Amino acid sequence: MPLAQLDCRSTPLNGRAAFADAAKPIHALIVLPLLKALPADLPAEASIRLAAVLKRRDMKLAELAKTPLAIDLPGGGRCACVMIDAAQARFAQLSLLRKAAMLLLEETPREIEVAVCGATGEAALLLAREALYVLWLNGAALPVRKKKPGKPLKHLVLYGDFKAADFTAVAALAEANTLARELTALPPNELTPEHYRKRVKVLAKQQGWKIEEYDFKRLKKLGAGAFCAVAQGSHEQDAAIVHLSYAPKNTKQRVARVALVGKGICFDTGGHNLKSAKSMQGMHEDMNGSAVALALLLAVQTLRLPVAVDAWLAIAQNHISAQAYKQNDIVTALDGTSIEIVHTDAEGRMVLADTLTLASRGRGQGHKKPDLLIDFATLTGSMTTALGNRYTGVFTSSDALAGLATDAGRQSGERVCVFPMDEDYEAALDSKVADIKQCTLEGGGDHILAARFLKRFTHETPWLHVDLSAANCSGGLGAVASDITGFGVAWGAGLLARWLALES
Repeated sequence: MPLAQLDCRSTPLNGRAAFADAAKPIHALIVLPLLKALPADLPAEASIRLAAVLKRRDMKLAELAKTPLAIDLPGGGRCACVMIDAAQARFAQLSLLRKAAMLLLEETPREIEVAVCGATGEAALLLAREALYVLWLNGAALPVRKKKPGKPLKHLVLYGDFKAADFTAVAALAEANTLARELTALPPNELTPEHYRKRVKVLAKQQGWKIEEYDFKRLKKLGAGAFCAVAQGSHEQDAAIVHLSYAPKNTKQRVARVALVGKGICFDTGGHNLKSAKSMQGMHEDMNGSAVALALLLAVQTLRLPVAVDAWLAIAQNHISAQAYKQNDIVTALDGTSIEIVHTDAEGRMVLADTLTLASRGRGQGHKKPDLLIDFATLTGSMTTALGNRYTGVFTSSDALAGLATDAGRQSGERVCVFPMDEDYEAALDSKVADIKQCTLEGGGDHILAARFLKRFTHETPWLHVDLSAANCSGGLGAVASDITGFGVAWGAGLLARWLALES
């Protein structure tokens, strides 16, 4: 889905003759730094009307740093004004910009004019980047099947001294996040494993990625019993582990290699342990982890990060049928680990187990093992119980990675909380009939037990496990206004940039 086209104009917005032209209504976003008085470069029409609105609402100018305001313009236009306090956390800044942007986007304009007033140089450039990021994210129309769907934002006009500015990185993250949300929003009858795989093939061809598919028959032959146990419940044998690979070109030195793994359950009924109607609602979004991994791969390429990436997407459905796996089954994973099935709705850790094994082994004749392994999954309800939907939980194999994960959360505005997974937790997964239990029926600390279960299949590779409790947040989160957040794309890009800086 293409982003709105950007046009940079070197004149300041107060030099735009048509700003107060009643014959041509406009939509404008004005971003201010923390100020004590209205800046001189604010258009006169906006300045007069903003002062009037502040007086009518008995607000001080500084309150724009908490509550953005919309002011009506001649001819039916609208201007949203917001003040950004650089001392606030980035999450708070992006949240405020999102609220300001939505004052305009709720009217589905085709064009929005943007200006940073009261700031110059790097300070103005930073505010411009943030404003464009938020508008690009929320100007895209996610898939709906209404007779009159919302229209996407087509054009952005940025006023000011930004002709030489580079907004490529901002656009790359917005495009990648939009891809993740677009895929996640598709209804389950449109994004079946077969259709998902076709879409991935098209994207791989467009981007020049290598692609390899491990279909059900091949996985069965390889002995990937954990993945196949889940996939065998579907009438159509269209499940697969899809492997995409990308490496930067024209580089002579060795580049670090990262493996991204994503849970891609296109619909999760719970299997024989069938979900209730309330719990089954929204289960077409259970493939969000794979969408985030796919989108992060796209972002890495567009940002030209010096890292080779293998993305492994575990694409399947968890259905109930005569062939579906059931409680007390014992299956053997790809690495030879025998698993006692305790609950068929814990299917995510099953498909990830074999996918993590493939990812940790590396690829090709030289078996190029990854230097870092990251998996993304909407994995456990207990993580949502622990954190709600405004943070995402992370588990790491080292304190150093935990620090990087937290820092990336602060920088990206996608906040994470690092959880413990000490070895003694795994005693709860001891089985009398297999090497390990899939989970327990008690449910306490299931997000931690799931991480301990998955760690076994990383085979000592440096690893982060991202349990995406913030994948869907009612009313939006941070920079994103839609319930589906695309959480993990910006965080992942920030984390990789920090990790690469330490590796070099």
